[in-house]
Amino acid sequence: MSALTIGVVGLGRMGLGMAANAAARGFRTLGSDPSPERVALAQAKGVVALRLADLFAASDVVIASLPTADVVATVVEAPDGFLAKAPEGAVFVDTSTSEAGVSRRLAVLAAEKGLGFIDAPVSGGPAGAEAGTLTMMIGGEAGHLARVLPALEAISAKRLHVGGPGAGNVAKLVNNLLVGAHLLTVSEAVRLSEAAGVPAADVLAVVNAASGRSAVSEVNYPRWVLNGGFDSGFTMGLMRKDVRLAAALATEVGVDLPVSDLVARIWADSAALIADGEDFNRIVEDRQAP
Repeated sequence: MSALTIGVVGLGRMGLGMAANAAARGFRTLGSDPSPERVALAQAKGVVALRLADLFAASDVVIASLPTADVVATVVEAPDGFLAKAPEGAVFVDTSTSEAGVSRRLAVLAAEKGLGFIDAPVSGGPAGAEAGTLTMMIGGEAGHLARVLPALEAISAKRLHVGGPGAGNVAKLVNNLLVGAHLLTVSEAVRLSEAAGVPAADVLAVVNAASGRSAVSEVNYPRWVLNGGFDSGFTMGLMRKDVRLAAALATEVGVDLPVSDLVARIWADSAALIADGEDFNRIVEDRQAP
C-alpha cells in the first residue's frame, strides 16, 4: 500500500477509470462526484466516497477530471475548496483540457499556500483511462511532479513534462487542434479516393504505410468510422471546445494561423448539423456530404 492518499474529483468516463486504477494499484483512493450513480460505480472499484471538502483535507494528491477551466477554478478556490482545505504539501493535478492562463494563476495561488498545482491533460480517451494507458502532458514545477509521480504512474503509461505551469494545457490544445484538422483532411482525402474509384479501406492501407498517415487514419477511421461505430467516448461538444480554446490561444499570443482558423470555423459551424453529445468522429459525415 502506497503512503500517498489520492483523491479523484470528477468520476465521469475519465475520472472513474483513473480512480479505479489508483485503487487497484494499492493507493488509498478517495472519490467525489455530484452523481450518486458515478459514486456507486467508484465504490464498487474500491474507491472511498467523501464530500469534496473532506476529500481535499484527506488527500496528498488530488486528481481532477472536470469539464471546463471555470469549474476547475471554482473547485480550487471555493471557500471549502482545495486551497482552503488541503494539507500543506498537497498537490492538485488537473487532467482536464483547460486554459494555460487559468492554470498559471492557480499555480501561483497554490504556491502561496504551500501547495502545488500541476496541469496534466491526457490523451487516450475513456478506454485509455480504464486501461491505465493514458499519455499525460504535464506543466508544473519539477518538485511537485516528483511528489505525485507514483500516483501518475498508476493511471498512465506515458508522462511528458513539457515545462512550467500552463505548458501541459498548451501541448494538449495543440494536439487536439491537429486531431480536429486531421479528421477534416482525412475525410476529404477519403472522399477524393472514393470518387476516383478507390474504396476508403484500400486507400487508407496505403496512406498508413506511407507518409500521409496520422492517428486519425491509423486509429480513428478503422476503429470508429469505417465500421459505423462512432463510439470513441469523446464528444463533438468537447472537441469543439478544445478547437475553440486553441483558436483563442492563437489570438491571445498574436499568431496568424489561417489554416487553423478555417479548421476552427468548420468545427464551430458543425454545431448546426451535429449535436454536442454525438461522437466527435461524426464530423467526417458532415465532410462527406455531397
